[in-house]
Amino acid sequence: MTSAKKRIDVVTLGCSKNLVDSERLLAMLRRNGFTPRHDPPEGSSPAPVVVINTCGFIGDAKEESVNTILEYVQAKTEGRLRRLFVMGCLSERYRDELRTEIPEVDEWFGKFDWAGVITRLNGECPAVSSYDRLITTPSHHAYIKIAEGCNRFCAFCAIPLITGRFKSRPVDEILSEVSDLVARGVKEFNVIAQDLSSYGTDFPEGRMALPELIDRMADIPGVEWIRLHYAYPAQFPMEIADVMARRKNVCSYLDIALQHISDNVLANMRRHIDGKATRELLDELRRRVPGIHIRTTLMVGFPGEGEAEFEELLDFVREQRFERMGAFAYCEEDDTYAARNFPDSIPPEVKEERLSRLMAIQEEIAYRSNASKVGRTLRVVIDREDADYYIGRTEWDSPEVDPEVLVKKTCTLHPGEFVDVTVNEALPFELIATPNV
Repeated sequence: MTSAKKRIDVVTLGCSKNLVDSERLLAMLRRNGFTPRHDPPEGSSPAPVVVINTCGFIGDAKEESVNTILEYVQAKTEGRLRRLFVMGCLSERYRDELRTEIPEVDEWFGKFDWAGVITRLNGECPAVSSYDRLITTPSHHAYIKIAEGCNRFCAFCAIPLITGRFKSRPVDEILSEVSDLVARGVKEFNVIAQDLSSYGTDFPEGRMALPELIDRMADIPGVEWIRLHYAYPAQFPMEIADVMARRKNVCSYLDIALQHISDNVLANMRRHIDGKATRELLDELRRRVPGIHIRTTLMVGFPGEGEAEFEELLDFVREQRFERMGAFAYCEEDDTYAARNFPDSIPPEVKEERLSRLMAIQEEIAYRSNASKVGRTLRVVIDREDADYYIGRTEWDSPEVDPEVLVKKTCTLHPGEFVDVTVNEALPFELIATPNV
């Protein structure tokens, strides 16, 4: 192979879990003599070989994945690339249909078949470490995926159909990965899984091992921040709150998707929890971790959500005043329990109207939460620099999804640097601050 033929572009769609998968593939490509590039800039010429790591979670994500594939099919038709491979969630679930509908793709791979991609390109795939990755995020932070799959089978969700049953990674393997990344300059770790709450329940001893894992991660020198994403409210391992309260480098932050508060809707969703238990969970989290910032995701328009149930959801949001919240409208997914058992009878315009009302309430709550920080001294990590400010985040801000802190340029700061700042001004989704140096 010439050097040109060794160039490969990897395009990642979807969530941070997909990004970790792409990072593994990028490392394997490099170890096998290729020159990989991640997410090539818009308008740039593609490499001779392109691998698209697709998302298949909801309708909009599937549409984006198909459109991206078709864009590269067009580039291939025009002779701007030679080979096009597709992998990831969409490919895992709809491979046969896609192969028929888009024959221009050279080969379709499953979600985890990184070795298959390498073998197809190289004729073989030498063994590599299970946590060998080429980090694509800013060098001071990384995602740590601690499990795959899900056993919850919520009525609306196709993830178990795509990723299979829940499988925890061994504790020691994760800790080795964290130590390796610290040695490479990573200071902030965003711990991710489809269901953090179940971590360890599939071990032979069958225990909820998340508190132990995070406690041991916090012991590793150089780990400045640990942040937790995608806990499940039922069977929540409350001991993790005690770890959070006790360890300074475990951020007072939890991403836990609640979806709804109405008992009727939660039952239809098969969420294994009711409204009363949900409120008790939130109360206990806030009691054990004063100042915790909770990020949640809610859904509107699920079958069974009438006006009364929706008003109950609005009241819940007003009551809880979530520091961080996202929401989306229900989209029926093929072969899920909901698709088989409930008609998707709420009109799209009603779903969108409910979504707008919900997020309007949340915008005001988010602003009030930010405004409460004016005058306070907060620790931030600097991510990047623009013309007017350094851009940073607090412990309560996950990359790409949460508010940022615009730090005035009164001194020289660098990406990856932690600095104390005083908050001068609050906007709904940003803080403006001055460094205390």
